[in-house]
Amino acid sequence: QAQLVESGGGLVQAGGSLRLSCAASGRTFSDYTMGWFRQAPGKERDFVASISTTGVYTYTYYLDSVQGRFTISRDNAKKTVYLQMNSLKPEDTAVYYCAAGSGGRDPRAYNYWGQGTQVTVSS
Repeated sequence: QAQLVESGGGLVQAGGSLRLSCAASGRTFSDYTMGWFRQAPGKERDFVASISTTGVYTYTYYLDSVQGRFTISRDNAKKTVYLQMNSLKPEDTAVYYCAAGSGGRDPRAYNYWGQGTQVTVSS
C-alpha cells in the first residue's frame, strides 16, 4: 500500500516553470509505475506523464501536448517522483495528481492517488 503527497503547485505566468514533487510512503515504491494526471474544471482526468523502472532501464511516456516541455523523473531512494514543467501555457492550468499503479495512460490502472496540487498559469 502507498500514500502519496504532492507539493509544488502554484500560480505562474505563461512561459514560466514549476516543479511538482510527490512523496510516497510504503516499502514497494520502486515496483510501481508512477504517473502524473491533471484535471481541469468540468473536464475528465487526463494522463500527463508516467515513469517506470525495470532493472537499469527507465521508461517514460508523455501526453503529446507536454512532450518537450515537461520532464518526469523519480528517485527511488527518496521515494519521490517529480514533474518539471517548463514553458507553461494557460491550458496547463489544472489540479495535478500523482498516482501509483501498474502503468499506462488509463487512470483506472492506478491504485493510489495523492490529494492533488493546483497549478494555475496566467496569460
